[in-house]
Amino acid sequence: MTKRIVIAGAGHAAGQVITTLRQQKFGGHITLIGEEPYLPYQRPPLSKKFLAGDMPAERLFVKPPSFYEDPAIEVMLGTAVTSIDRHKKQVTTDKEDMVSYDTLVLSLGSRVRRLPVAGTELAGVHYLRSIADVEAIRKSLKADTSLVVIGAGYIGLEVAAVARTLGASVTVVEMADRVMSRVVSAEISDFYQIEHTNHGVKLKLSTSVTGIRGKKRVKAVETGNGDSIPANMVVIGVGIVPNIELARDAGLQVDDGIVVDDHCRTSDPDIFAVGDCTTHPNDIYERQLRLESVHNALEQAKVAANNICGKDTSYCDVPWFWSDQYDLKLQIAGLSAGYDDVVIRGNPAERSFSCLYLGNGRLIAVDAVNSPRDFVQSKALIASRAAVPVEKLADPDIALKDLVPAT
Repeated sequence: MTKRIVIAGAGHAAGQVITTLRQQKFGGHITLIGEEPYLPYQRPPLSKKFLAGDMPAERLFVKPPSFYEDPAIEVMLGTAVTSIDRHKKQVTTDKEDMVSYDTLVLSLGSRVRRLPVAGTELAGVHYLRSIADVEAIRKSLKADTSLVVIGAGYIGLEVAAVARTLGASVTVVEMADRVMSRVVSAEISDFYQIEHTNHGVKLKLSTSVTGIRGKKRVKAVETGNGDSIPANMVVIGVGIVPNIELARDAGLQVDDGIVVDDHCRTSDPDIFAVGDCTTHPNDIYERQLRLESVHNALEQAKVAANNICGKDTSYCDVPWFWSDQYDLKLQIAGLSAGYDDVVIRGNPAERSFSCLYLGNGRLIAVDAVNSPRDFVQSKALIASRAAVPVEKLADPDIALKDLVPAT
């Protein structure tokens, strides 16, 4: 019987694990161990409303401090788990504490991918992953800022949009030949490139960064094309890396992430893992997935907690994501990798449309721009794996929910 639960990592998923455990009336002791000095909080608003100053820090937190003021909950912040002894069922921290567990939950998250060029240590060069990161950026992001954003993924473009709204001069440098190339089609990329250009962002695509120049503070970004882009601030957003080292060193099965089953159990039945750090089976796509997604983190957290409490619960959902840029909300359902056809539903010129991705005649993903109905209704159709005529998908007068086969 599980009486002692240790949660390594104190991100959003960890907060949800505790929430679900309490909802399930778990009667044992919970120890939460996190490296940051903050209680579990949401990360998506960091590059959106929090960066823009439209959301106070207290609204980021999953639960208020009072939620953790329970004799059965111990919180160890500013502390990292450094090793796991699976035989003794004990973790060791960087403070040399040894904490015993009956069940361990790894909610280790991910870290920013570092740009391997000279100059990243200069003042004014930032990554964006935490509250502290954003607070540092906000201190000097003003109308007279000359900002270079390295990387045109979600984070980079969201930062660019906020910075332009604040009046800063913005240049985005991207190695690929289009923005968000890893996750969206050329049609969506073209739409967002036009939007950012219309808002005054300078896009330098198919361009590598070879160095960041300055004495103490950044002065310019050097590119592989031989250009030198003036900058007094740089934000680097070139992806994230799952934190799997702790699990790997403990002998757990790892791949692109910590390998879990559909119950969120690792290769050790007494250790669960949730969130960005995991790779899990998905029957809809018939493969292992590692997802950088709040939805995935929260649902895995619920599944893990339910299983710890003896409720047989499995996880297999249509993944979803979102990005806010200017007055555009991009909502993505499913995974478009491997698509062989694209259908545009609606009119991009009206700034409300959807891009539908098909694989072997089945809908596998939808990118909905200011089109929440298509986003919501597409999930069931994707999950059904039903073949759908292209002409029906393209007709905005036909609701996607009406294309879901009757069960």
